[in-house]
Amino acid sequence: MSMYRINFNDFFTSAFSVDCILFGYSEGEIKALLIKRAMQPFENLWAIPGDLIYPDEDLEQAAERVLFELTGLNNIKMHQSQTFGKPNRHPQGRVITISYFALLRIEDFEVKASSWAGDVQWVSLKNMPDLAFDHNHILASTYEMLKLKLQNEPICFDLLPERFTLNEFQQLYEFAFEQAFDKANFRKKIKYIPLIAHDEKQQNVKHRPAKLFSFNREQYLLSLENNSYTFKM
Repeated sequence: MSMYRINFNDFFTSAFSVDCILFGYSEGEIKALLIKRAMQPFENLWAIPGDLIYPDEDLEQAAERVLFELTGLNNIKMHQSQTFGKPNRHPQGRVITISYFALLRIEDFEVKASSWAGDVQWVSLKNMPDLAFDHNHILASTYEMLKLKLQNEPICFDLLPERFTLNEFQQLYEFAFEQAFDKANFRKKIKYIPLIAHDEKQQNVKHRPAKLFSFNREQYLLSLENNSYTFKM
């Protein structure tokens, strides 16, 4: 039982924020979108796009506003994930943050630093710098959720290009789980995933062009309705 002597005024001194974690995939690596802070605290450090919630905002409105103000991104479907609330996580007072995440095809969006974001970049999760606040912990925790979903849901196709090669498909999972897969075994594993093989190949590559595929989402949803297929990697 807590020995804290209750002063009800203390319960109304906390602030709330939202942090928006965006994952993308390019050049064989999963990346996160970061901003460089152009204000204190942690000026000139990289961080997850985030800011305080206005008193009259609901959480989703705040997440959409903050992401747009700092990166120029709009109409991004984000999902609420976790809450982080250690008492000392913000140097200026008690700030409880609610994290949101989304998966993007990097090539489909143009990001632009604005407001108090001095810069914005997609950074590989293998080369993540020391971030402001507890953002390394928030990012790592959210990434663990992403990997769990990659094993049980077809969200990989929200990261891959609309038309992708089977090698790109394999490289994404090799990066996520930090292990190499035998090519034949990987092709066997994905045999039952509904893919559409297109009569076209890669262009402007130095190696032999590979055939392009896309995910047949309609067939996948139909198989779920019929209980005839469960995604498992």
